[in-house]
Amino acid sequence: MFEKKNSETEFLFKKNNVSLYVKREDRLHKYVSGNKFRKLKYNILEAKEQRKEVLLTFGGAYSNHISATAYAGKIHGFKTIGVIRGDELGKDLATTLARNATLKFASDNGMRFYFVSRSRYRNKMDVNFVAELKDVFGDFYLIPEGGTNELAIKGCEEILTKEDSEFDYICCAVGTGGTISGIINSIQPHQKILGFPALKGDFLHEEIKNLINKQADWKLITDYHFGGFAKINEELVRFINSTKAKYGLALDPVYTGKMLFGITDLIAKNYFPKESKVLLIHTGGLQGIKAMNQKLRKKKLIEIV
Repeated sequence: MFEKKNSETEFLFKKNNVSLYVKREDRLHKYVSGNKFRKLKYNILEAKEQRKEVLLTFGGAYSNHISATAYAGKIHGFKTIGVIRGDELGKDLATTLARNATLKFASDNGMRFYFVSRSRYRNKMDVNFVAELKDVFGDFYLIPEGGTNELAIKGCEEILTKEDSEFDYICCAVGTGGTISGIINSIQPHQKILGFPALKGDFLHEEIKNLINKQADWKLITDYHFGGFAKINEELVRFINSTKAKYGLALDPVYTGKMLFGITDLIAKNYFPKESKVLLIHTGGLQGIKAMNQKLRKKKLIEIV
């Protein structure tokens, strides 16, 4: 599809007789990294098979998926359209782009935006709304918010390899549920999956059950969302910064930062049996750090380094 690097597995630390490793999916590609590379892989191939010329997808103002789709579309010769949550962002696009690194990157890579109110965005996959989008933009290949569909799950099933069968626990952050579903579909019988949702609420459990195709030992750990999607505080920022200083591992504040915070807390609380080998999936998302720092700067809070 497009050139990718290897996602090496690195040892992080051993504590309370539990060994923690990280699979560096964030290194797959500079701009289409981690789970976005996996989710877009087969969707791009399908769009080409259908001879589509336009990719249309959905996301918030700081969406990793919007950023990755814009770049992937550009290098594969597609026009891209992003339906963005928040109609106020479209009233002065120049100012929005000056203040938002994610949307500026997407715009610089050719993405056109269609800003909608939050109430309308909630109905983004309604057939009438999709029909309206086709009236406005013509024919397109539709990729859901976060990229999650059957083809995305197929791509995420390729995250784990035979070498990863040595691990007892596989941990990943959860947004729309596509990544963890692909991992669940591909684990070995002895392995357990822990998902760390970035959103509040228990609704994801049912959605994931509808996406997976096998019985497996998996669980969502819902105690580390820090108040909800994209919500952070100084404790989390300090944790992210100390992790980078100690281990050279950069984490994003929306997904992987919260996940590793949760994993280390669980290790400290002896959640894992002794001699467990735990694998953390780094799903990328580092492009969001710049945008988050803009928000932290406005609040006069410490920034992510």
